[in-house]
Amino acid sequence: PVNPKGAQFVIKYAADRLAAVILLILTLPLMLPAALAILLTLGRPLFFRQLRVGRDGRTFEMLKFRTMKPTTEPPLDVHAIELPPDTAPGGVEGGDRRTRLGTMLRRTSIDELPQLINVLKGEMSVIGPRPERPEFVGIFEESVYRYSDRHRVKSGITGWAQVHGLRGKTSLSDRVEWDNYYIENWSLWLDLKILLLTLLAIFRTPAE
Repeated sequence: PVNPKGAQFVIKYAADRLAAVILLILTLPLMLPAALAILLTLGRPLFFRQLRVGRDGRTFEMLKFRTMKPTTEPPLDVHAIELPPDTAPGGVEGGDRRTRLGTMLRRTSIDELPQLINVLKGEMSVIGPRPERPEFVGIFEESVYRYSDRHRVKSGITGWAQVHGLRGKTSLSDRVEWDNYYIENWSLWLDLKILLLTLLAIFRTPAE
């Protein structure tokens, strides 16, 4: 069995930083126009920063390109969000403040590319369980079997659950099962497979 604290994952995390540098260079033709468009339509800052829970329960600020108009409303109370049983949060919560540009960036997942900076900083991995907000983590750890096991490894930009369609408001217990399967059966080939499936999913995204 794979040991998340063993040498295999030390090598994985070292390779992550190299992959992040390469991917940042390759995606510059996408990121630079996106950053300029955000600057012209929304102004600064370019990034949306949100506190998430990563490896060993440590929190970090996850980066995304801004996709929504600013608001003067108070922050949304997670306890006020009504989710069906066994359903993960995700997507747009509260009023839809997405800009036209933001909708496109979300649909193509370009808004997620700044998380390569999180990978360079050692806060995330390219492949791994998607991180959640601390407020939700506290709730899910009490209600979902083996939820906290996902924090044995670094969070990822994409993961085994995501390439199987478990994104947004989908089954939380299924997502946890897929994520824990990934951790316990990790291999370089599995990471490569997930990366290829992620790219295929992006290219197959229908235009709106």
